[in-house]
Amino acid sequence: MAQADLHTVAALERLGTETAFEVLARAKKLEDEGRDIINLGIGQPDFTTPENIVEAAIKALKDGHHGYTPANGILPLREAVAEDIANRREVTVDPDHIVIMPGGKVTMFFAILMFGEPGAEIIYPNPGFPIYESVINFSGAKAVPMPLLEENDFAFSADTVLGLITPKTRLIILNSPSNPTGGAFPMAEVDKLVAGLEAHPHVAVMSDEIYDRILYDGREHVCFLKYESLRDRLILLNGWSKTYAMTGWRLGYSVWPEKLVEPVTRLAINCHSCVNAATQFAGIEALKGPQDRVDEMVAAFTNRRQVIQQELNQIPGFRCIEPGGAFYAFPNIEGTGLSAQELQNKLLNEAGIATISGTSFGSYGEGYIRFSYANSEENIRAAAKRIKDVL
Repeated sequence: MAQADLHTVAALERLGTETAFEVLARAKKLEDEGRDIINLGIGQPDFTTPENIVEAAIKALKDGHHGYTPANGILPLREAVAEDIANRREVTVDPDHIVIMPGGKVTMFFAILMFGEPGAEIIYPNPGFPIYESVINFSGAKAVPMPLLEENDFAFSADTVLGLITPKTRLIILNSPSNPTGGAFPMAEVDKLVAGLEAHPHVAVMSDEIYDRILYDGREHVCFLKYESLRDRLILLNGWSKTYAMTGWRLGYSVWPEKLVEPVTRLAINCHSCVNAATQFAGIEALKGPQDRVDEMVAAFTNRRQVIQQELNQIPGFRCIEPGGAFYAFPNIEGTGLSAQELQNKLLNEAGIATISGTSFGSYGEGYIRFSYANSEENIRAAAKRIKDVL
C-alpha cells in the first residue's frame, strides 16, 4: 500500500502551543512511573466547582435541555452576564452584544483572525499568554511584543505601547491581571493609554479580563468597558473558568462592538455551532447564586501568594516580586546561572516540581519561571524545600 503524501498548509508551521499542557503530560508520565510530582505548572484552581453550579447543570439535563442553542448563547445567560457587569462594573451592556463561547481561547482566536493577515500588525503582551503570539503568527500578521518588565511590576507603559502603533496596527491585546506574571495594570497607565488611542481610531483593543475577580491588597480591577471612547472598538474576554473553578466546563463570554457581533456569530456557527446547553444553565447559576465560594478561593490564593513569595525569595538565585492578581508567581531566576528552560527541566526531572519556563510566554520571559500557586500551602512549602535541595 502506498504511503500517504499529505500537503498541509504552511500556516500550521506557524501555530505554536501552550507549554503548560506539555509539562502536565510529562509530569503525569513521571507520576505513572512512580515519581512524586508537585504540580505548580498548570493554571487551574485546585478547588472543585461549587455544588450549586453542578446541580444547576444536572437540573438542566433532567429538564430536557439537550439540543442546540442560539450560536451566541441563550438569552437568559447573556442577560445574566449583562446584569453581572452592571452590578460589578457599573457599566451597561446590551445582551445582544454578548457572545457565549466554549472557553476564553475562542474569543482571542476569533478576534485575532478578524484583524490578522499578512501586512497587518498586532501588539500583544510579552511575557504573555502564549496563544496570543501563536495565533497572530498563524494569521500571517506581524506579532509586535509589548514588553512587560519586572521594574514596572509587569505592567505596561502607556508611552511604550503608543510608540509601537503604526498605520499597519490593527489590534492591541491587553491582559490584567496577567498570566504569567500576576501583574495588574495601574489605572493611571490605562487612562493614559486610552487617551492616547483617540489619535489611532484604526486600532481595536481586546482586553482579556479572565482573572478580574482574583486581585489582592484592595486593588480595584480596571475594566476597559468603562471607557466610552473605546466601546465601538473594544472586545472584552471573560468567563467562568478561573473565578468559579470551571476550567473543564469550557464556558466563556465576550462583549463585542455592535458592528462585529454579526461576523463573530458567523464564525461561531462555522466553528462550534453553540456552547452546550447544560453548561450555559450552570453559568447562570454561577453568576446569580451565592458568591461565598469565590470569596473563599480568593482568600486561599491570598494566603498562598504570601507563602510562595516568601519561600521563593529564600531560594538562592531567586528574586520574586509580589503578584498583584491571578495565581501566578514569576520570579527572576538569573541568579541561578541557568536559563529558564534549563531550570524548568531540572526542577521537573531532579526535584519532581512542575513549573513553566518564562520563555514559554515569549522572549521577554527569559530569566524567569512561572509558578502556579493554585495548590496547597503544604505543597508550596514542600516544593520550595525540594528546589533548595536541588540548587
